[in-house]
Amino acid sequence: MQELEKQFHIHCVTGDIGKYCILAGDPGRIPAIAEMFDDAKQIAYNREFNVYTGYLEGVKVTACSTGIGGPSTAIAVEELHNLGADTFIRTGTCGGIDLDVKSGDIVVATGAIRFEHTSVEYAPIEFPAVADLDITNALREASLELGKNTHVGVVQCKDSFYGQHSPEKSPVSYELLQKWEAWKRLGVKASEMESSTLFVLSSALKCRSGSCFHVIWNQEREKAGLDQQMSEDTSASVKIAVEAMRKIILADKKAK
Repeated sequence: MQELEKQFHIHCVTGDIGKYCILAGDPGRIPAIAEMFDDAKQIAYNREFNVYTGYLEGVKVTACSTGIGGPSTAIAVEELHNLGADTFIRTGTCGGIDLDVKSGDIVVATGAIRFEHTSVEYAPIEFPAVADLDITNALREASLELGKNTHVGVVQCKDSFYGQHSPEKSPVSYELLQKWEAWKRLGVKASEMESSTLFVLSSALKCRSGSCFHVIWNQEREKAGLDQQMSEDTSASVKIAVEAMRKIILADKKAK
């Protein structure tokens, strides 16, 4: 019997992956997501890609880590899609930009600023990075049901973590600082590194995707001298992603 060919990076084969996938950057966060599935098992772990598959509402679902940033996110999504996945929810962390966004809050992205390069290899820069409306609504509902302070709006995506946190050190600080000021004036909720790639690639692949984030810190609140306390407990955003996926699965069942 011929051995099934593994996907090059995630090391999974046909049958390993559900059509519904929850993505997180940190491989260490995947077991916590899988604990909320029924009968979850680890399928593969290669490089930054930790993959578990189980069931929600009797339907096969997968949790997969993507590492940091657009390139590895695109690899994960393309290979998961090759194996039949077509619905993606990213659960991650972010830094607040808007002053109303506090540590410990949840941000649900309606769209993302494409201040990165990976998405340009899938669509011209004029094409918007927009989340699926049904997934966005499911994430918002799940967050509110959990009692979280929830912000819904545009997030900014970038390739350089330290370009955000130490822009003055960069030879192109003039651009980084000016654009950051623009994001603030435009009411952008938060900054992270993967959603613009996920949203644009999902459009290219005819898939559905959405994102929610746990706010760790808000550097603009810090600059303004406003009270905040660093929050690194991501359990709420994980629960929100899983419950939102459950809502999508149930809605899909009802629509059949």
